[in-house]
Amino acid sequence: MDPRGAKAYILARLKRELDPARTYHSFHHTIDVYASAITIGEMEGVTGEELELLKTAALFHDSGFLLDDMDHEAASCTLVSEVLPGYGFSPDQVLRIRTMIMATRLPQGPEDHLARILCDADLDYLGRADFRLIGDTLFQEMVAFGQLRTEREWNELQVRFIRAHRYFTRTNREHREPGKQENLQEVEQWLQRHP
Repeated sequence: MDPRGAKAYILARLKRELDPARTYHSFHHTIDVYASAITIGEMEGVTGEELELLKTAALFHDSGFLLDDMDHEAASCTLVSEVLPGYGFSPDQVLRIRTMIMATRLPQGPEDHLARILCDADLDYLGRADFRLIGDTLFQEMVAFGQLRTEREWNELQVRFIRAHRYFTRTNREHREPGKQENLQEVEQWLQRHP
């Protein structure tokens, strides 16, 4: 298994081929989720091959946007199946990575520890200080692709989304949930100020 080669391959493709209108599902988002997956994974006691599979899943989790805007998780899995065997990943390893990626499809449905970590890494920003900054990139992307028109629509969507969201790992429940609730309050206050 050559996770470094797979990493170099997918990062080069994401940097070169992603639609520039993908301001949220971008190269930067992939790097952010990758870093969060490592941090959460290590805090959750993941090591060795398991950590390498988690890191690879994080790198490929939104790569499907290179192929398909509508069903990017399934497209990411297609890419994983086509690319990773060439980097020495076994069929079982490919399947585990695909399972993690599919768990990130909304509403998230992780069924094992690694998938729970990847889901939390994917939405780690909800509980962080850069929540508004990252959220703005998603708002811009949704406007660009005709999914939203106004800031009010965006903030109403955020309130619904954050209220329904839950973290799956002990690490994120302890370290991100309090910040997520503060960020939710800020969005709710914005909506009260802008009736």
